[in-house]
Amino acid sequence: MGTTGPYDVTEAPDDGVERLDLGALRIPVMPDVEIRVQAGEDGTVQQVVLVHGDNAVQLGVFAAPRSEGIWEETRAEIKSSLFDDGVAAEEVPGEYGTELRARVRTPEGLSDLRFVGIDGPRWLVRAIYQGKVAVDPAVAAPLVDCLRNVIVDRGKEAMPVREALPLRLPREAVEHVQAQQEAAATTPVPPANGTAPGAPRPTPRPAPKRRPSPRPRRG
Repeated sequence: MGTTGPYDVTEAPDDGVERLDLGALRIPVMPDVEIRVQAGEDGTVQQVVLVHGDNAVQLGVFAAPRSEGIWEETRAEIKSSLFDDGVAAEEVPGEYGTELRARVRTPEGLSDLRFVGIDGPRWLVRAIYQGKVAVDPAVAAPLVDCLRNVIVDRGKEAMPVREALPLRLPREAVEHVQAQQEAAATTPVPPANGTAPGAPRPTPRPAPKRRPSPRPRRG
């Protein structure tokens, strides 16, 4: 596979690679990489994570101005945010320029993170690697190859700088999920916690939407 991406849609190669079309991101489908997508009932994607073994990379794509990239400023804010949480982040050279590397404490123990930013035409792709790949990219080369072959479709609409570009599941995937939900809704559920037969059950409500940011959430 090529090694020059992520590509803007206007410069994408005609390489015949199958990609999952999520709107602003088109992610290559690879046999050794699992694409995990968290989406709402309407198909709006909130999170995209690529997994290879015990390693993962979370992808985000954000609007940027025409005149300049925003990774340098965003990187400084991420570093400051981590410092406020008691985490020292180190700036290191990487394939796409300066990256951030940090070690954070999780419920499972210490975890290595690597923050990568790629400035494109009016967009920023942010990749957060987790696991051994955060220290040595060679241990999860398929994840690195996936990022290199991502295509970004910024769209022509004016958007505020740093606002997340819209991601959506393909229509057929949304229809499949909705069919599963409808089937589950018609399946009788035994009463629990003293609920009387025939009593109305609370209707699940989707979680309120949050505006994603190039800055990571604090743990």
